[in-house]
Amino acid sequence: MARRRLRSSTVVLGGMGVLALTITSCGSDKEPDRRCADPVTLAQLPSYDCDAPTGTGRYYYGGDVTGGTVTDGSFEKEKAVERGGFGCSGSGSGGG
Repeated sequence: MARRRLRSSTVVLGGMGVLALTITSCGSDKEPDRRCADPVTLAQLPSYDCDAPTGTGRYYYGGDVTGGTVTDGSFEKEKAVERGGFGCSGSGSGGG
């Protein structure tokens, strides 16, 4: 009987491993941080400058804010999306 329990628990643990790999696979995308910025000076702006029809800002994805200036991200969301997981290489973040 102990042998059957071992096999059952092995199947359960194996199934959990497959589930974990599925959750962390290459296809999972993380939504990047988004902040409003001036496309020329890269100065961080209030969000209404990106949301208003007459606003001068554009959304900047990923990266950081240093001294009120956005860095290490992109105005293109696709370039800032991080991709990763089991069997994947590189990240999707880029400058620009």
